[in-house]
Amino acid sequence: MNEYMIYTDTGCDILPDKLAEWGVRCIDLTFNKEGETVEYTQADVPTKRFYDLMREGVVFRTAAANELTIKAAIEPALKDGLDVLYLAFGSGLSSTANTAKLTAEELMKAYPGRRVTVIDSLCASAGHGLLLWFAVDAKRRGADMDEVEAVVMKNLPGLCHWFTVDDLVYLKRGGRVSAAAAFFGGMLNIKPVLHVDDAGHLIPMQKVRGRNASLKAIAKKFTETAVDPAHCTYFISHGDCIEDAKKLESMIIAEHGNHAALITDIGPVIGAHSGPGTLALFFVGTKR
Repeated sequence: MNEYMIYTDTGCDILPDKLAEWGVRCIDLTFNKEGETVEYTQADVPTKRFYDLMREGVVFRTAAANELTIKAAIEPALKDGLDVLYLAFGSGLSSTANTAKLTAEELMKAYPGRRVTVIDSLCASAGHGLLLWFAVDAKRRGADMDEVEAVVMKNLPGLCHWFTVDDLVYLKRGGRVSAAAAFFGGMLNIKPVLHVDDAGHLIPMQKVRGRNASLKAIAKKFTETAVDPAHCTYFISHGDCIEDAKKLESMIIAEHGNHAALITDIGPVIGAHSGPGTLALFFVGTKR
């Protein structure tokens, strides 16, 4: 059995210290301020500062990882005689996974005998992160790379993403809602509840009035669809709204006695499109 290294990218919204603890190497996706050419990584702009800038009206744009970036990140592992399993940001939202697959083919030609397996997570934020956690857990239990891949593929179809946003203007910029819907939604305090479908795309599913109602709607989805809601592992991510994240967790605890395995920040790669106040819940369900 060849030794191997698990890779991911910053689309997973797992903080660097946690990735280091898990033994995972990370590829930085980049972003910039609209109208500027300077490319930033997540390490360059503290999350709180990032969301404060968005509240002040700064618009951020994101970029997928290119072939050179992916190659530079992965090649050192191959030189060290390691195979690579890269769990990539979902192709429904980024071209990173497809670029990584092409890059993997070139790297395996350059390093005969080495394997580079790229898995399109079809996930975003800590949904991607939860899928990564399953991979890490399997590796810690002694699974080889093929077995880890099988664990990921088993959990991927049921990896549920349920989330809400505080301000529809950010989804409007990304074409997820119309300008009229964003305007009247803001006037009427409408909060959408969205999920990520089987192809990894963001899909609006429900409209409720008020923040608390949106949190209750998400908690209800957990109760209705989670596999073993009293014991399953779930992650929560948030865009600078930790109190709401804790409130959502408290709803689940009250119903099922199940604490979140991880509450984490939504970083700039996702936050640039969803905005401050985004709140998301991730778990394995009977279906997405």
